Amino acid sequence: MALMDAKEYDPRPAQRRLRIIGVLILVAVAVALYLYLTRYNSEKRVINNFFTALEQKDFEKAYGIYQADPDWKQHTEKYSGYTLGQFTLDWGPSSEYGVITSHRVDCALKPKSNASGVVVVVTINKRAEPHSMWVETKSKTITDPSPVGNVLCHGQQ
Repeated sequence: MALMDAKEYDPRPAQRRLRIIGVLILVAVAVALYLYLTRYNSEKRVINNFFTALEQKDFEKAYGIYQADPDWKQHTEKYSGYTLGQFTLDWGPSSEYGVITSHRVDCALKPKSNASGVVVVVTINKRAEPHSMWVETKSKTITDPSPVGNVLCHGQQ
C-alpha cells in the first residue's frame, strides 16, 4: 500500500471518544457537587427529627434523639447527668424559646477538618437570631450549646 492509497481520515471515532470523555467528566463533576452539597444531610436530619418531636410535644422521643438512644428508658441511669426532667425544662414550654412551634434548618458546618462533629444552625420559632447545635458525626448525639457558640450561615447577618 502506497502513501497515496491510504484510507481517508474518518473523524467520527475521535469525536465519539471526545464526547464520551466529556460526558464522563460532566457526570463526575455532577456527582462530586451532589456529594459536597449533601455531605451533612444526616446531621441535618437528626436536628430536623429532634425539633419535629419537640413541636409535637413528644419530649421522650426528642430526648431519645438528643441522646441518640431510642431505648433510653431501658437504662435511665446512663443519663443521670442530664435527665428527662432537666431536658424538658431546657426544651419545654418554660424554656427560653417557649413552646416550640416551628423550626428551619439553615445550614451545617464543620468548624475544623479534624472535628468530631458538625454545627447545625437552626432557626427556632422564626426568631431573628439562629441557634447552633452540635451533632457528633459518629454517634449522632446532640449537644447544646455547641462548643463553638452560635454560628451564622453564609448570607445571614
